[in-house]
Amino acid sequence: MNIVVLYGTESGNAETVADDLASDLAAESVRAVDMTDATLEDLTPDAFYLVICSTHGDGDLPSSAVPFAELLDNEKPNLSGIRYAMFGLGDSSYETYSRGSERIDERLTVLGATRVGEYGRHDASDGSLPNDSAVEWAKGVVSALEPAAVA
Repeated sequence: MNIVVLYGTESGNAETVADDLASDLAAESVRAVDMTDATLEDLTPDAFYLVICSTHGDGDLPSSAVPFAELLDNEKPNLSGIRYAMFGLGDSSYETYSRGSERIDERLTVLGATRVGEYGRHDASDGSLPNDSAVEWAKGVVSALEPAAVA
């Protein structure tokens, strides 16, 4: 199974989570890609995407996710056939908890991609690190996929 961990981060937490997922998932091919570096060629139906995105400021996208969001907004690619799962990082003491990930999720869905599995979230207000819960979430999502769903 070809897995791309696509992450958007402000302070590095989502990048650390992405790196942990890339090393902990038992798959033929797993690679982490910062949304800053993502291109439309990175979005293909032959991969499954684990999207990890933090929230910055008042529900805004983290800085590394902005170029990816702008790419999607400007190019409006047809993402039919793309399957992904979403994991948001945030702090529930804010009204805009996990809104950064929701903004990416909305863009992907509008462009035809299909979100599968449980929407994972980590709440920084409990003082825990997101890595363990994200790895557990990702393993559950990946194990539930049908082999035919990820070529």
